[in-house]
Amino acid sequence: MELDQTSINVALKGGYWSVHAVEQIDSTQSALKSSSPKHGDVIVAEYQSAGRGRLDRTFEAQPGSALLFSAYIEPRRHRDEWGFIPLLVGLSVAEVLGIEFYTKWPNDILSDGGKVGGILCEVHGDGIVIGIGLNVSMTEQELPVPTASSILLTVGRAPDRNELLTAILKEIAFNLAEWESGEDLIDDYLDSSATMGKRVSVQLPDGRKIEGVAAGISNNGELLLDSGEVISVGDIIHLSLS
Repeated sequence: MELDQTSINVALKGGYWSVHAVEQIDSTQSALKSSSPKHGDVIVAEYQSAGRGRLDRTFEAQPGSALLFSAYIEPRRHRDEWGFIPLLVGLSVAEVLGIEFYTKWPNDILSDGGKVGGILCEVHGDGIVIGIGLNVSMTEQELPVPTASSILLTVGRAPDRNELLTAILKEIAFNLAEWESGEDLIDDYLDSSATMGKRVSVQLPDGRKIEGVAAGISNNGELLLDSGEVISVGDIIHLSLS
């Protein structure tokens, strides 16, 4: 089913989200940042010609096969704490998708079959632009890389993207309000995490590699290793159970 801007906004009535659906765009992330966004503004696209993830990696999907959107929020907590936002968003997505799906620190959504989606959070002005890409109805032949999967391949059916977008935005709003009120969501995140307890290899931005067991998460979203290392930015490879 095609994206339906009217039905999405009707379903979100009463909240602060305002969704604009487009057929094709270079990048929802770039478009939203250049639009002088207000808190709750969302752009969702059937197709992105220049979609990207963390570290400027590309995100490719056939038209209509993925849920591709960006949302702008202005969190009511100190900027020093905004590092937890990617985890809050990942938790929200995993909660909506169900028990077959997990988070991978800091910004991936996994199933047993592989990576189902990714999250990109960028500070912009007085807030954060959250980009989410989820493989919804992709078949094995349509997957961009062998390590990827989709919602369809995981659970045997593809959800209506209009309903999925609505549910994810509502869950983000709920968890964001809880977090802004001082609620500790770390235990909830740990319950969703496929990273905790695993031995991991961390590729740091300066080129160094660190190995250790993922032991916890800080209040600011940093990954804590059993060695005492605190990782704020890095690429993670799951090696084994501890």
